[in-house]
Amino acid sequence: MKIGLYFGSFNPIHIGHLIIANQLVENSDLDQIWFVVTPHNPFKKKSTLLDNYQRLEMVYLATKDYDTLKESDIEFNLPQPNYTVNTLVHLTEKYPKHDFALIMGEDNLKSFHKWKNYQTILEYHSIYVYPRISEGKIDTQFNNHPKITRVDAPIIEISSTMVRKAIKEGKNVKPLLPENVWAYLDEMNFYK
Repeated sequence: MKIGLYFGSFNPIHIGHLIIANQLVENSDLDQIWFVVTPHNPFKKKSTLLDNYQRLEMVYLATKDYDTLKESDIEFNLPQPNYTVNTLVHLTEKYPKHDFALIMGEDNLKSFHKWKNYQTILEYHSIYVYPRISEGKIDTQFNNHPKITRVDAPIIEISSTMVRKAIKEGKNVKPLLPENVWAYLDEMNFYK
């Protein structure tokens, strides 16, 4: 089984995440997409994150009605800050019959050469890149790379940061979130 790993803080998960994941699973050779909830991204400030299990619950709520989309807490018990290469090694050992691929936005591909052991990741795993509007150039070594597949997907300009800011300002964000995620956020008074 080929699994696409969609890493993120998902703070909170929004419809843009679901649109991209569904587009990828329906229009590629990926059998499933696992939303890997990241406890602490080395490039982000931890203070803005909701509790790991609250974010995992929101991902569960958002994906529970999809057969091909799953939540994953695989990184919760790995040393922090965690690096993608370590997670991939752990998953490959735990699920030897699965083939794991990375899913990332074009903006992340631009900084991929700064990732820990990025050459090792590319040696053993495919990367599926969805379009993003972003500045800067992609390192030429990633152009036409046999392990990197560019996927035709809608450009989604919704961000979790934008959602959190709008909630804090008392704006209606209901259309930007899966309905049960919005209900959970509203009930828990998150980001207010």
